[in-house]
Amino acid sequence: MNVSIIGIGLIGGSFAKDIKNLHPTYKLSGIDNNQAHLKEALSLGLINTASSYDELSMADLVIVSIPVDEMIIQLPKILDLIKADTIVIDAGSTKEAICKTVADHKNRRNFLACHPIAGTEYTGPSAAIKGLFYGKTNILCEVEKTAFKLQEKAISFFHSLGMRIRYMNPVAHDKHIAYVSHLSHISSFMLGRTVIEKEENEKDIFDMAGSGFESTVRLAKSSPAMWTPIFKQNKDNVLDSLEEYIHNLEDFKNMLAEDNYKGIYEIMNSTNQIKHILKGIPLTNNKK
Repeated sequence: MNVSIIGIGLIGGSFAKDIKNLHPTYKLSGIDNNQAHLKEALSLGLINTASSYDELSMADLVIVSIPVDEMIIQLPKILDLIKADTIVIDAGSTKEAICKTVADHKNRRNFLACHPIAGTEYTGPSAAIKGLFYGKTNILCEVEKTAFKLQEKAISFFHSLGMRIRYMNPVAHDKHIAYVSHLSHISSFMLGRTVIEKEENEKDIFDMAGSGFESTVRLAKSSPAMWTPIFKQNKDNVLDSLEEYIHNLEDFKNMLAEDNYKGIYEIMNSTNQIKHILKGIPLTNNKK
């Protein structure tokens, strides 16, 4: 199988590593506007050859892993160039705008909208991780608009990487991902900003920062070039999640100002249930 990966960063490079490991007979080519990334991907052995859009007609599988603002520009061009039995998948963190972009494309049946829930705060080919997708959820949207045989090809590929599959419509995807991913990135960025602005002496931050602070601001090391377009495309859902988050912060602030430590304890104790949710344990007292 000929596989073309467009965007050889963390996600694209991790796909390449798994393909090399699990499907050694596949031929991997890479396309990236960043020539340094292409050279690095070649030197790391992530891809066999550097390629271009001119050669997309030879690909059996195309993986598009680029910022979502570029995704809506490039996907129609990619679909213009593929052959009839090629499957194109994306890895964008938003889905509604991407699906709308290709809704009326003559080759819409060749596209499967995907969001593998995997990643780190690092970028570039050197950030690629073997086995990154194992055990992770891959959300597929509008599968009914993808040709059945091509669906099967893509899903078989995902299963070979050890991924779990979940189906969701694009609107629901963007609403839920605003809370569990996009909001956490904003929180991390803004906590980092708050500390940097308050602590003029950077050595104090370094000396006093413990593992809790480090883990909380980990996402603030993520690429602004990738995340700004995500917030733009999912603006309305992100604003809704921010309103609820700010409301909860105000509640906590008011309880602290009023010496309501019982209320603070109860909120923290109730929120402790998140450890069960993250383990997939159903809660009997979940709010409807």
